[in-house]
Amino acid sequence: MSPTSKAMSKLKFFLVLNTGGVWGDEPDGNDDVIVFRSTEQTADGKWFIKQPAMRKLSASEKFAATLKKGDLLVTKSSGSPLHIGKTTLVDDKIAALKPCYSNFMQRLRVDEQRAIPRYIWYQLNSEWSREQLSLLSNSTTGLANLNGGILGEMSVRLPLLIEQRQIATYLNRETAKIDKLIAKQQKLIKLLQEKRQAVISQAVTKGLDPTVKMKDSGVEWLGEVPDHWVVSKIKFVKAGYSNSFVDGPFGSNLKSEHFIDDGDAYVIESNFATTGKINFNKLKTISDNHFQTISRSQAFSGSIVIAKIGARFGSASILPPLDKKAVVSGNSLKLDVDGKRTSNNWIEKQLKFLKWSGQIDLLVNGSAQPALSLGGMNQLSVLIPPISEQELILSHLEFFGGKIDALIKKCECSIELLKEHRQALITAAVTGKIDVRGFVTDEEVAALDADPVLKTTEEDLESEVAEADYITEEE
Repeated sequence: MSPTSKAMSKLKFFLVLNTGGVWGDEPDGNDDVIVFRSTEQTADGKWFIKQPAMRKLSASEKFAATLKKGDLLVTKSSGSPLHIGKTTLVDDKIAALKPCYSNFMQRLRVDEQRAIPRYIWYQLNSEWSREQLSLLSNSTTGLANLNGGILGEMSVRLPLLIEQRQIATYLNRETAKIDKLIAKQQKLIKLLQEKRQAVISQAVTKGLDPTVKMKDSGVEWLGEVPDHWVVSKIKFVKAGYSNSFVDGPFGSNLKSEHFIDDGDAYVIESNFATTGKINFNKLKTISDNHFQTISRSQAFSGSIVIAKIGARFGSASILPPLDKKAVVSGNSLKLDVDGKRTSNNWIEKQLKFLKWSGQIDLLVNGSAQPALSLGGMNQLSVLIPPISEQELILSHLEFFGGKIDALIKKCECSIELLKEHRQALITAAVTGKIDVRGFVTDEEVAALDADPVLKTTEEDLESEVAEADYITEEE
């Protein structure tokens, strides 16, 4: 007997609720309620609850929008088309939070006499369903937005209840295997990044020669350093010309109204400093006339750009070759150093160490929006070996970093292939292209509702990662 692959219908015929959410008022600390947003969902339909919004809701709003076990929560509006239609399933752990959901979400509750919530969850997260939603949203609204009516018009394959349970059980088991492999690769990436960080930290504070004579640096947190190295400060190694170390334009000196298409000068923002990646086609640009008014913040090919504000303040990257003039934005700093004593590449590595070691973090207060100052950064201690030794260490780090990058790229490719396989498996199972009924036991099917396959918090995710048997660096 083949699977009932032609049992197709509209989703709306199997729903008992299809309702939008609420947002309420600002919280006051008294009986506030968790209100889920798209940020609590991953792109593949899992929960990621880190800092959910707390809102003040009326009794009627709470009654109408409280989520219950088995509810499906769909993102119907988002700035990213990749997130439109992503769907999470409310399990016991989520229901225990007594959460509600925002007005950018849609709650679907299925008739459990006819449909299994977890099976519908797999349906909605399949490539087949996401393609439907993309077509329906674009053809109906012209924008990447959904509503209850669009969701109800989705075609779903709905076999008998027992087969729905079998498919959901099979997918629980098989996707859990894939997720564990993905977690192993993610852990390996983390280990490789930590290894690179440790090697850089060792090289820029102790050098490459383990037998070299050491001395007390005179800086408590630095400890001993090579005897022939100089302990200096940023203010003593920055270049001698005016504005060699400068912050971006203040306030109204650089606003959105100044940005133009295909302008004469780039605006380099702090996301470059934090990632080291740059897409010239997406950079904001300004006219030459406006550039002249803020040219004190000019950056050059090879300049160090430092994130001044935000969660990753203090991150630093070297600007690649530029085909236009450039300035750093107001959320960034630019540093050029004295080439007779050191190089931008060496100081960039020193700054990375200072960020990792927590020394840069000590320069800011505990405000909600921490920000670095030129005065504080100028006082940072840096180590200056002879130029020839700097070049030798940098060459070593470039070679080692290339090997690490290649391994990380290999892991990332493996993760993408595993995700593609996961998606293809879900789509094949829920569309009837594969018959899974002979691949699950009655005991597995009976335990479907108790199977904890959804990650509900950041801690849960870290716990699952920590318990996996990870691939070693040698492997």
